Amino acid sequence: TEYASAMLDGLEQCHPPLGKFAVFGNHDLWTDERALESMLAGAGVRVLVNQNVALPTPFDSISVCGMDDPWTGFRDARRTFAGAGDTRILLMHAPDGLQLLGKEKFDLGFAGHTHGGQMALPNGTPIVMPHGVLAREYFHGRFDLPEQGCLIVSRGIGCSTVPVRINADP
Repeated sequence: TEYASAMLDGLEQCHPPLGKFAVFGNHDLWTDERALESMLAGAGVRVLVNQNVALPTPFDSISVCGMDDPWTGFRDARRTFAGAGDTRILLMHAPDGLQLLGKEKFDLGFAGHTHGGQMALPNGTPIVMPHGVLAREYFHGRFDLPEQGCLIVSRGIGCSTVPVRINADP
C-alpha cells in the first residue's frame, strides 16, 4: 500500500471522461488487495476482477473487461467477458492471460508485468524476464494477434525483484 499511496494524488487529479479502470497483478495480490482497492476507489479508479463494464453513452457498445492475474488471482475469462459489448477492451496484468482466454476475443488489450525485461540490451532485447511463458515473446510494445486482437504490453513503472532498470525505462 505504500507504493500505491505515492500514486494516489496523481490518480485523483486525472479525470478521463470515460472513467478510470485497473486490474490487480501478482504483487498487488501478495499484499492487502482490499486495502488497495479501497485506496484506488477513493481516487475514482474502478478495479475490475473478472468482470466488465460498459462505457457511458454514446460509447455503450464498448466494454472494458478486466481479468484477474493469471497466477495469483482467480481468473475466469468466461465471467470477464460475460455480457460484454461488441467492442471489447481487455485489461490483464500479464501477457500469459492470453492462454486463459479460450475462444474469447478482444479488440484492444493491455498488459504489463514484463517491465520490458527490466534489464535489456541497448536494442531493447530483454535480458531478465519475470515468470510467465509469454513474457519473453510479448515483453513490450504492440502485437497484432490475428486470433484475438491487438495487444499493447507496457513496461510499467516498477521493478520486479531487483530495483534496477537498464535500457527498459518505465
